Amino acid sequence: MVARVFELVRLANTTLGISKQSLDKTMKTIDSKMEATHMNSPVTTTTKHGVTTVTLNRPENLNALSYEMRSAIYDTFTKLANDDETRVIILTGAGRAFTAGLDLKELGKDGLNSNAADRPSSNQDLQIAIESVGKPIIGAINGYAITGGFEIALMCDILIGSTEAKFADTHVRMGVVPGWGLSQRLSRYIGASRAKELSFTGNYLDAITAEKWGLINRVVEPEKLLEHCQALAEEICSADPLTLKTVHELIDLGWQTTLDNGLQAEKQRTRSHTGDLSAETLEQRRGQVMNRGRDQDT
Repeated sequence: MVARVFELVRLANTTLGISKQSLDKTMKTIDSKMEATHMNSPVTTTTKHGVTTVTLNRPENLNALSYEMRSAIYDTFTKLANDDETRVIILTGAGRAFTAGLDLKELGKDGLNSNAADRPSSNQDLQIAIESVGKPIIGAINGYAITGGFEIALMCDILIGSTEAKFADTHVRMGVVPGWGLSQRLSRYIGASRAKELSFTGNYLDAITAEKWGLINRVVEPEKLLEHCQALAEEICSADPLTLKTVHELIDLGWQTTLDNGLQAEKQRTRSHTGDLSAETLEQRRGQVMNRGRDQDT
């Protein structure tokens, strides 16, 4: 979008004979205004080396999921699904929270279901947009992930937490039944007994315990969180794209079906895989895999 605006400005310079000094001044003004707009958006994105970092950006409200933010999340992930420059997504929050869940102040004024018909992307569609983006999502859990925020974290493929990460499911305290999958996903991560303890009590779960319980893969210092996730994402980007997509889909399928059905699906996808499996390509990849293994073994 920014590049397109600059292209139009340069075209105007050529057509209308605007001076270079005036052009530079105009472009700086446009750039500063677009940057300010970006930083004030409820969701911001940056892309580097095939990795797009999506940041929930209401830090003064603990990134509470207002209608505006839910709509922005939906729009962002819908666009990323078709963005060829994005191969892996990092989802995080600005400030002290990943997201504290639905905006309780907004709910206190409007209620949970008011004007629902006029808000098509606020609830179910948000979940669909995230789950159907078709690209690996790394959840960089920088702070509080509460209730609806906990549910969004569980939509990610991989969870990495900072030492400040905290999780809680307060649905039973609010009198609201989960609607974004928490009642089904959490027990698959940490087992039914632990999931029931968290959901029945609404108690907080700290980062170290979350790692021990298998909810998050590892815990890193807050200042290292995004750097760590970026490095992990770039490793994923180096994999064969077609095979990565297939394996991603098969693992997700395994969550939703029986082991037998999953094994049958794997056999079918193995037979139908259209990647380059020539001797030359496989030999080249063998060398790359061995060199990578040696690097990791040192």
